[in-house]
Formats: sequence, structure tokens, C-alpha cells
Amino acid sequence: MDRESQAFRFGAGGDTVLHPIIASVVLIAAIWMFCRPRKYVIAPLLTAALVVPMDQVLVIGSAHFSMLRVLIMLGWAKILVETNAFSNRPFLAGGLNGIDKAVALYAGLSVVAFTLLWSEWGALFNHLGLFYNVIGIYFALRYFIRDEGSVERTIRVLAYIAVVIAVVMVIEQTTGWNAYAFVGGGRQADRLALLQRDDRLRAMGSFAHPILAGTFGATLLPLFIGLWWKRRTNVVCCLMGVTASTIITLASVSSTPTVAYLAGIVALSLWPLRKVMRPLRWGIVISLASLHLIMKAPVWALIGRTDVIAGSSGYHRYMLVDQFVRRVGDWWLFGVKDNAGWGLDMWDLANQYVGTGVDAGFFPLACFVGSIVFGFKYLGRARKAARGSRKQELFCWALGAALFAHVVAFFGISYFDQTMVAWYALLAMISAIAVPRKGVVGEKDPRTGAQSGLSPAICRGD
Repeated sequence: MDRESQAFRFGAGGDTVLHPIIASVVLIAAIWMFCRPRKYVIAPLLTAALVVPMDQVLVIGSAHFSMLRVLIMLGWAKILVETNAFSNRPFLAGGLNGIDKAVALYAGLSVVAFTLLWSEWGALFNHLGLFYNVIGIYFALRYFIRDEGSVERTIRVLAYIAVVIAVVMVIEQTTGWNAYAFVGGGRQADRLALLQRDDRLRAMGSFAHPILAGTFGATLLPLFIGLWWKRRTNVVCCLMGVTASTIITLASVSSTPTVAYLAGIVALSLWPLRKVMRPLRWGIVISLASLHLIMKAPVWALIGRTDVIAGSSGYHRYMLVDQFVRRVGDWWLFGVKDNAGWGLDMWDLANQYVGTGVDAGFFPLACFVGSIVFGFKYLGRARKAARGSRKQELFCWALGAALFAHVVAFFGISYFDQTMVAWYALLAMISAIAVPRKGVVGEKDPRTGAQSGLSPAICRGD
């Protein structure tokens, strides 16, 4: 039998594809999640969510459940069990914050706008799936990532996951065969015939595209360096993570991950200039505005010059932003249906900001950008409040560098697979250590006896 026929298929039209190996991984993750304490749940949840491809789908009636959606359901089942058992614990560490509200509004308004744009029940059901994914994974991660210890634990888990994916991608690039092709799925053909660029194979691992795989690795680099800055005993784990991050970025043979990787390094290297960041930011804004006035093309034409890998499509990304800006009247309210008519290949929304605006309009886009703004705001306050603890300051700075790497990556790709899990994990980690908390500093957890590691300034929101 061929590899495709070895997968389990159920439902009308054979739409369900679930290989026994994938089913076993999800089952093991479920058992681990329910048999271990809360602080250990993040490991099986993140591991299964990131190493299982999104094209492994269970169809029940008209509902399609990727394994990520199944894992979200299992994670929430664990949460419901815990919240019933320990009702005195607040659901979200620190309470509802600006990032939480921005993410919730982004997901909710996207559903409303997309449904109004298309005026079809199918549009509603389609974006209810997006709502389920975003709200489900983000708030589950917010629940499980509650404090500084769980943040460090999450980064270590991501390091081990990155090592596994790096090994798969190295084998893929050297042999020309993606091991995930064995389990079938909707992207099996892509995994059997890899994309190439200048005779170099572009590895994709468990992800839906090489750019997404590379972006996953590139945006993790600052986290591993930050963990090493925070606690030198993590040196082996961090070294493994940095190596894996670099390998994943290079194996994708893509400009967007490479630029994001470099952006993370640049952000980390700006640490000595931390006291002059405000004038530096304004200087960059003024410089870009000046360039816009003196350049023959708009300033965003610089996006077309970011092809650090030969054969990349920087010009397409420039034209996408250019048409997006010029046609703001078409999409600002609820999005637009016919963006493919904007020009050659304009259907390819390889930009998270453009993709959000085109699909749902200005208001969800503002909420998406708002989650980023709150992230930087909270990290800045937390770093200032941690003065006197150089390690804590550096750790906050590294999280900010990771956030900046994502901001840059969003200009070159829209996260449409499990890469979103890494993104929402970062937002959850920022909320866990950088958001002002309510309550008394040093208050002990009634079950673990652990104390809050927050300074009085952070708790007051200074």
C-alpha cells in the first residue's frame, strides 16, 4: 500500500485523514495532560500542537477538527477539571489584561466582519473555527503559563521541540524526503515533492510551508538567549535551542525567517541603548517619514529590497502593501472579497497585517496591532520595575526581542498553521511575567507554597 492509504479515513467523501501514528501522539498527550499536575501540562500540549501537522483532520458531520482543535478541547477539559477542584484560584494569572482583551476582540470582531462581508452561513461557520482556534489556544496557554517558573519551563519545552523539528528538516533537506509524507494528509504531495530555490531544497517539517517553519525557528532565538541570560544553569538546553533555531531558519531557505532571525539579534544587541530607546524609536519614525517624502516610491517600497535569499518575492510583498494602502476604502469596514483583482498574485496574502485587514477590516486589524502594543508596553514597564536585578531586566528584554522578531515576520507571512501556537505562547508568557498583578507581593500559592516573584513596583503597575 502507498503511504496515503495507510491513514484512517472516515466520513463522507473520505475527508477525514488520521494516521495511527498521529492518533497515538495525540492520545499519549491526552493521557499525560490528565495524569500530571497543571505545571507539566504545557509540555504535552505544546509538543503535540507543534509536531502534529494541521492537515491531519477528523471530520464529524460538517465539522472539521484538526488535531490542534482536538488538543484545544483536551486542554480545556483539563482546565474545567482543575477549576472545579480549586475554585479559589483565579482563572487568569493577574486577571484580564490588555493583551487578553485585544486577542478576544480580534477573534470576535473577525467573525462578525467576515460574516457580514460574505452574508453566508458558511462564512460564519468558517470564522467560528478561527475564533475557536485563537480563543481556545491563547486562553488555555494563559491558564497554564501562570508565573515566571512556568515561563522558563515553556521556553525549555520549546527548545526540545525545536531540536526535533530541526532534525526532521535536516533529513528532509539532505534526502529530499519529508518524513511527514508517511502519515498522509492534504499536503502530502507538497512533502513528497519539496519546493526548491536555486537548486536548494526548502524544508518544511511539520508545518504547512517552509516560510512558516523557518519563522517558527527564527522567532524562538531570543527566547533561548534570554533563558540563558536569566539562569546560566540552562546553558545546555539554551545551546541546543539556539542551534536548532539556526538550523530551522537556514533549512527553510526563505527570506522572511532570515530577516526575522536577524531582527531578533538586532533587538537583543540594542540592550546597551535601552536608556535611549524613546529617542531612537522617534528617530526611526522621523527617518522613515523623511524617506517617504524624498523617495520616488513610497517608503514601504523598501520591503521589496529585503530579499536576502536569492529568488525570494520581496517585490510581491511590496506590491501587496502598496495596494493595501491605496485601496483602504475597499477593505476598511468589513474587509474585501476580490483582493485577487488588485494585481498579479494579489490573492497570496503573505502579510499578517494585510491578511487581517483584507479578511475582516480595520477594527480587527487594530486589535491585532493592539496586542503587540500592549506586549511592548508591559515588557517596558516590567523591565523598568526590575531595576536592580540585571538578569530579570535582560529576560524581559529578550522577550521583547522575540516579540519584535514576530512583528518583522508578519510583514512576510500570515500565520495559517500551528505557527500561531508559538505566537500565542509568547503573548501568554509576556502576560505571565510582565503584566501588573493584583494582590500582595509574596503571597503564597495555597497548594504549592510558592511565592510570587514579582516586585512591588510591578504589582503596583508603576
